[in-house]
Amino acid sequence: MDEAELATLERRATKLFSGRVEFLLSAPQLKFLPEPDVPEIAFCGRSNVGKSTLLNALTGRKAIARASVTPGRTQELNFFEVGDPTLFRLVDMPGYGFAKAPVKVVERWKNLVKTYLRGRAVLARTLVLVDSRHGPKEVDREMMTMLDEAAVGYRVVLTKADKIKASELEKVVAATEAEARKHVAAYPEIHVTSAEKGMGIGALRAAVLADAGV
Repeated sequence: MDEAELATLERRATKLFSGRVEFLLSAPQLKFLPEPDVPEIAFCGRSNVGKSTLLNALTGRKAIARASVTPGRTQELNFFEVGDPTLFRLVDMPGYGFAKAPVKVVERWKNLVKTYLRGRAVLARTLVLVDSRHGPKEVDREMMTMLDEAAVGYRVVLTKADKIKASELEKVVAATEAEARKHVAAYPEIHVTSAEKGMGIGALRAAVLADAGV
């Protein structure tokens, strides 16, 4: 895709996200999932990676996705509809890597996520969010491996890029690209974003639209 095509797609994406974006439902179990009738783009990441903030920035809303005070508290799949009529859904997955959660809660999370990833035919793409200040951690690599095994294509998105120096960010991007190359289902391009500064949000919106096929 050349620069002109990308710019056109970004404008389309911005217009679409400025329209109808609504919370649909929370699914604590697979039996509560909505009908698989439109493409879905799932967001996952460690529980303090800034997932809710990025979702809010992406959709141009202040609080479409609520950040939990307690990391790891959200243990459901949250679905948001985009477009009127609905063209695709965004899926906010439970944060992972929370140290204080009971073992049973962690196992429930793993089962819910694994089964959703492996069995959801309309899942078009997953976005794996990684904190720019740390780069990929072991729990991120575990998630990426889980996606590899589920044969689910995913993009790696660095968040909070405004929180570190440009020279450090370059190193983190290079390390993240190197990690992505080790995973068969990872998209080669790394998205560098800052929800607070708006960095990379337009390009990520365009990528979501392309992945959803709309």
